[in-house]
Amino acid sequence: MRRFFDPRQLAHAPVRELHNGDWVPYAETPARAEQIVAALGGGEPARDFGLAPIAAVHDSAYLDFLKGAWAEWHAAGRSGDAIGYTFPVVRRRPLDCSRIDAKLGAYSMDAATPIAEGTWDAAYWAAQTALTGLDAVASGDRHAFALCRPPGHHAGRDYMGGYCYLNNAAIAAQRAAALGLGPVAVLDVDYHHGNGTQDIYYEHGDIFFASIHADPRTDYPFYWGHADETGEGEGAGSTLNLPLPRGTDWPAYRAALDSALAAITGWGAKLLVLSFGADTFVGDPISSFALQTGDFTAMGRAIAGAGLPVLVVMEGGYAVGDLGGNVAALVEGF
Repeated sequence: MRRFFDPRQLAHAPVRELHNGDWVPYAETPARAEQIVAALGGGEPARDFGLAPIAAVHDSAYLDFLKGAWAEWHAAGRSGDAIGYTFPVVRRRPLDCSRIDAKLGAYSMDAATPIAEGTWDAAYWAAQTALTGLDAVASGDRHAFALCRPPGHHAGRDYMGGYCYLNNAAIAAQRAAALGLGPVAVLDVDYHHGNGTQDIYYEHGDIFFASIHADPRTDYPFYWGHADETGEGEGAGSTLNLPLPRGTDWPAYRAALDSALAAITGWGAKLLVLSFGADTFVGDPISSFALQTGDFTAMGRAIAGAGLPVLVVMEGGYAVGDLGGNVAALVEGF
């Protein structure tokens, strides 16, 4: 399996986040990617496919906000990372929104996703890494691994959240569909529900979205990912949510994975984008499943067994010392 990574993704390095009512060190650190690169023995550099594939998924005003937010924050006399403090309960956005504080709230779903000086560049190159991996699959490689950082699956069309700014998996899936590689499916196996990906495709029936994740009644992002969310309008029936309880181990997880893969192949998918989060690991500090390192090998083998070309896009995983080994185990399964 070819591996892709762009070191410019390391430029994103916020200092802190708001978690459980307190300021804590930012969990999605550059060390995550460095550990994975070391375990995989490096990665091929990303190519630049430009802004158009990103703009095919994300709102143009949101992209303008992301590009300029840090500079605007400091121009307003602030220091450190840009973090919102007020959020609209009903999403109303003034047409003439001059203060950076208002923009941060309008384009954010939480206070755990700060914008640092290098955030836009890192997010841009994360998206390009996903697109480079897709290009390898489109060119005939059966499987490819895109080490994307920051992750992307919590980012919606016009909002950031959950350490995510651009939705790398959705950008790759949309590009695959535009290239005629579909029908395309996205399978999200991160511990947390990929609410951003679901939002993007919830009313569009051209891309199937399946997610195996912690029950949103107990875990972030709380407001998405329930089993009765199956899509609306043209997207009715194209979303599958398989929430699982805390403490889920591999046998129970494998049953859900088999159900998701059966739905994906039954839908007629010809290409799969895998949003892979290693935070299902038993030792993850912010998650509560019980998968072991060897289970990731079994996971990779099961997904490869579906017989589809697969682009793996890296999402979460915060047990940094074990992260490289867990990702390498997944790759071994493929």
